[in-house]
Amino acid sequence: MKVLAIIPARYASTRFPGKPLAELAGESIISRVYHRVRRTDGIEDVVVATDDESICDHVESFAEEGAVMMTSDEHRSGTDRCGEVVSRLARQGYSYDVILNVQGDEPFVEPDQLQALMACFSNPEVQIATLATRVRKADELLSENNVKVVRAADGRALYFSRQPIPFCRGAEPKQWLDRFEYLKHVGIYAFRADVLPELCRLASGPLEEAEKLEQLRWLEAGYSIQVELTDHANIGIDTPDDLAAAEQYLKQKKSKRL
Repeated sequence: MKVLAIIPARYASTRFPGKPLAELAGESIISRVYHRVRRTDGIEDVVVATDDESICDHVESFAEEGAVMMTSDEHRSGTDRCGEVVSRLARQGYSYDVILNVQGDEPFVEPDQLQALMACFSNPEVQIATLATRVRKADELLSENNVKVVRAADGRALYFSRQPIPFCRGAEPKQWLDRFEYLKHVGIYAFRADVLPELCRLASGPLEEAEKLEQLRWLEAGYSIQVELTDHANIGIDTPDDLAAAEQYLKQKKSKRL
């Protein structure tokens, strides 16, 4: 199985412009993501997909040749940016079986998470795979910034929502974590290579428009999403405050080793 990992990294973030170039403990966020993905066994190639020349130049300074590609600045999402990369590589004669989409603001992504996603495709029926982790705090459960997911018995996603799902009838929200094992979505995806172009051609549906979650577009169109569990609750960097929290996390982690 040939696997291509793509790291979408755009400059124009509303909450944190230039985020991929921001430094975390002396290393840029995008560099941290790239090197964690690059050292994952089973990944054939890694490409950073960006719409910004400064990000492109920076990646060229530390990555192997061909590891960054300039892409359109009009994409709806990182998924569409991945679709452009795969299409352009196909025209150059490159082909892959599975495409990983690892966002450029995930500096704590773990190799075993990526391997778990790749392993999903040993099942020929899997079209899309993603990750989830157990919700452990009430504020995580109630925050609209944490996307929740419910799964079928075989691990297929039934629905994603910014609301806590399911609703625990007869219990106060502060008691819900004692009544049900809620899952928080970890936004790393893997796609079967022939499925990704189909997803990029889909129009937004009412579920996506309501929740602002692109994975609902895929579910509404009838695609299946396998959800694997991970013990790692990744720290994504969306704002400068998130970056400060990540810095503090690394300092605490370092002090524990001393």
